Amino acid sequence: MRLLDLIRFTLLTLVRQRFRSFMLILSLALGVASTTLLVSLGEAAQSYVLGEFAFLGSDVLAIFPGRKTTTGAMPPVTGTAARDITLQDAVVLERSVPGVVGVAALVAGNAPVSFQSRERGGMVLGVSEDFFPIRRLTVGRGQVWQGIPLDVSAPVAVIGDTVRQELFGNRGALGEWIRVRNFRFRVVGILEGSADSFGSDLSEAVFIPVASAQQLFNVSGLFRLVVRVDERFDRDEMVRRIEAKMTELHDGELDVTVVNPDAMVASISDILRVMTLAVAGIAAISLLVAGVLVMNLTLISVQQRITEIGLMKAIGATSTQIRLLFVFEAALLGVGGIISGVLISALTLLAAARVVPELSWGLPWWALLAVSLVTLLTATVFAWRPAGKAAGLNPIAALGRG
Repeated sequence: MRLLDLIRFTLLTLVRQRFRSFMLILSLALGVASTTLLVSLGEAAQSYVLGEFAFLGSDVLAIFPGRKTTTGAMPPVTGTAARDITLQDAVVLERSVPGVVGVAALVAGNAPVSFQSRERGGMVLGVSEDFFPIRRLTVGRGQVWQGIPLDVSAPVAVIGDTVRQELFGNRGALGEWIRVRNFRFRVVGILEGSADSFGSDLSEAVFIPVASAQQLFNVSGLFRLVVRVDERFDRDEMVRRIEAKMTELHDGELDVTVVNPDAMVASISDILRVMTLAVAGIAAISLLVAGVLVMNLTLISVQQRITEIGLMKAIGATSTQIRLLFVFEAALLGVGGIISGVLISALTLLAAARVVPELSWGLPWWALLAVSLVTLLTATVFAWRPAGKAAGLNPIAALGRG
């Protein structure tokens, strides 16, 4: 039997039994769509979460107060511990640890920020001037304060663009005085654009010198240190050097957590990938359900076409050709299910991109390939036994039953 004849005959059969064909294609399409959509959701979530962590950069380490020794656990981001990280620790690390090229101190809190009659609640970050280049933040207008020692408070501030819009509107902000709680700060710079950090938009933040923030929030310890290291040094070795120095500074006790973003991001990526595959595996069960439907409807088709099968065998069709007809029919239904499922997924992702534009929606090629192969395999494997039953029919008995 020529391939063209096989395709023509199968298409005529599917059109003749259009309702059965539609139901089979629909069941396979829903299985394909559910699997690919869940994989796409997992990939989008993974990309978003890793993007949130990417702000640390590949040449940056973070030091948190408190010790977290459990493998795979998140660092103690609350900034609370039995012993504080101090400004003196930051100075010593930058001056005495080989491979450290910059240390940014950070104090974080929330406070009301006002200008004349306008007021808003805002995130206030006490930072050293090294914080801006380490975090790759750009000041579009004005400049960052310079030459202010870490332990000296100064009434200067850099504000995010959202803060500028809400407090100043169309008027100029540079040189104006804003009030943060009961302290006054002169605006010397305006942050360009926005930079997201763990869900916080830094365009809504007010940056002041770290010593000023310690006075504002009445704290002596630091929320964390962000350390830039020389990229020529091994990252794990730098972690050990910093831990050794912090142990020395804290009377022989290692009571801080040094986070290597590369290792943390790799762990998070592995966890999210496993979760994505697990959810996709659960969704793939729907393809097995569709396979059972393929087998049942193929059995029904065999029963309804006994006379046709007997006639084909009587005119010379072999058992192999009869089996091929039913298996090829199932394969074409599988192809229809794949195409329909991919179209459903693509349209759903287009709608999702409009509703949740923050996520990077897309159909991973490996997921499309895997789902397509599984769908074709499911359709043909579940049709194999009914096709074998059709191939084993005796032509005289089949014609007689007809």
